[in-house]
Amino acid sequence: MSIQKPKGTQDLLPGEIEKWQYVESKARELCQRFNYREIRTPIFENTELFQRGVGETTDIVEKEMYTFEAKGDRNKPLSFSLRPEGTAGVVRAYVENKLFGEPDVSKLFYIGPMFRYEQPQAGRYRQFHQFGIEAFGSVDPSMDAEVIALGYTFYNELGIKDVTVDINSVGTIACRDVFKQKLQEFFAPVKDQLCSDCQSRYDRNPMRILDCKVDQKFCEGAPTILEYLDEECTAHFAAVQEHLGAMNIPYRINPRLVRGLDYYTHTAFEYKAAGIGAIDTIGGGGRYNGLVGQIGGGSNDQPGVGLGLGLERTLLILQAQNVELPAVKLLDIYLVGLGEAAEKEVTKQLQWLRLAGLKAEKDYLGRKIKAQMKSADRYKASYVAILGDDELERGEITIKSMVSGEQQTVKLDQFVAHMKSIKLN
Repeated sequence: MSIQKPKGTQDLLPGEIEKWQYVESKARELCQRFNYREIRTPIFENTELFQRGVGETTDIVEKEMYTFEAKGDRNKPLSFSLRPEGTAGVVRAYVENKLFGEPDVSKLFYIGPMFRYEQPQAGRYRQFHQFGIEAFGSVDPSMDAEVIALGYTFYNELGIKDVTVDINSVGTIACRDVFKQKLQEFFAPVKDQLCSDCQSRYDRNPMRILDCKVDQKFCEGAPTILEYLDEECTAHFAAVQEHLGAMNIPYRINPRLVRGLDYYTHTAFEYKAAGIGAIDTIGGGGRYNGLVGQIGGGSNDQPGVGLGLGLERTLLILQAQNVELPAVKLLDIYLVGLGEAAEKEVTKQLQWLRLAGLKAEKDYLGRKIKAQMKSADRYKASYVAILGDDELERGEITIKSMVSGEQQTVKLDQFVAHMKSIKLN
């Protein structure tokens, strides 16, 4: 019996991976424009990091983490978990490497795999990939708006249509303490009718009941956090909306939006788009003032705000909306050698072409010229260069455009320079 990939994972093969590379390159290019620098953190961390950062009452920590024990110093077992999201690891790196000492706002981005143990479905995998950004050091509402704008611009420039931005304020801990009591009072008459998860959430984190897909029927008429924001939170939320309006970022206020992570304060937001079954959320984020201190920053606590966008869901939406991504040119030129001496020269010219920055290839299977031309076509080569033993004696090589079919002959010692000039033009 052959060994197969684990459930909830996927192989990204040639032909498909180019779409991923395009989406990832768009993310990187956008981060350059917005002045975010890349950070790479381990794919596994101490379990305590996620318990402390993400929150012990969240579904992620309670049900979805891949956790394992490994030997530590003196064989004392340590608990590690594959990262289920990106923010906690970035905050840990920010604190451990004392990036809070930088004079400017620290603006970071990451792209990489995350891991959650959940039932696979369209757009949901046990190993999935996120593009995320984190900004530390500013409480300015315009920072919240910038983060939201970057995510919206990412989807917009990929060509995804009808993306909506839902925003809410989840206030501060003080606001939520009052709101928590009001929610418990509201849900008390139906507590015994709630699902087992929400019965557990009732005492520990009743805001999570509002996010439950099973108990939505009991949420009708529930109070909203916006009713219990203090003056500071109200002003911050109003300023975020003002900045979004100034940047022409369309949004709608969703007072039921709470997100699934405990670290959020003030602004929370999600991007939504139809096209992947029951799932319509394709990314989201929010502000998390206090998380740096909670994870170890102590007196060096810094405010933060960020987002995480699912790449699998992004690609599914692109497919569902029939968005044509730019065609990938796999090769600049394909070399055909006819004859033993010509083959040796082709190998040499191939290396020179590659050193000159061109994408070049040749046949390695000893095939006839017709089969080699078909191979060049499959590689979407822009040009084919044909060198036979007779041409080699004359010091010439024939170049054929695969687009127009036009042919020309150039001196062999000028071949690489000629091809480089064609590419530059």
